[in-house]
Amino acid sequence: MNINRPISEIKTQPNIGNRILAGIIDYSVILALNFIYVYSVGEPNNEGGYTVSGWPALIPILFWLIWIVGIEQIFNATIGNLIVGLKPISTRGFNRELSFGQSLKRHLFDIIDMLFFGLIGIVIIQKTDKNQRVGDIWGETIVIKKSEEYLTFANNG
Repeated sequence: MNINRPISEIKTQPNIGNRILAGIIDYSVILALNFIYVYSVGEPNNEGGYTVSGWPALIPILFWLIWIVGIEQIFNATIGNLIVGLKPISTRGFNRELSFGQSLKRHLFDIIDMLFFGLIGIVIIQKTDKNQRVGDIWGETIVIKKSEEYLTFANNG
């Protein structure tokens, strides 16, 4: 693997369908587990739902951090990306592995990229040269197909 290949030489594809499916997988798990958590630990409220307050209200945020950012640090991709065969890589440095800060930055913008059923993310991906969404731009990352990882870094020049 040639890790010195300039990022400008790396060809990316939008992979819109796979990126949407990966997001659905990742956030379905988060939503389901948060739903179970709130109904297991929460107190009934006046609106017929359940509320978690105080320190226990931070558990869903911690779970998001572990499930999205932590898993991406350990496996170089979220579970959704692993299932659909995608991998985020850094556009800076030599080894192309994401730092914790890059992973956190790219996922803090998930909420914006997913607004209007993902329309913002889809439009941004299609309009940028390297098919990046807002989180990828801020985190200085691109997303490639795992099957193209070797091709991406091989044959410098």
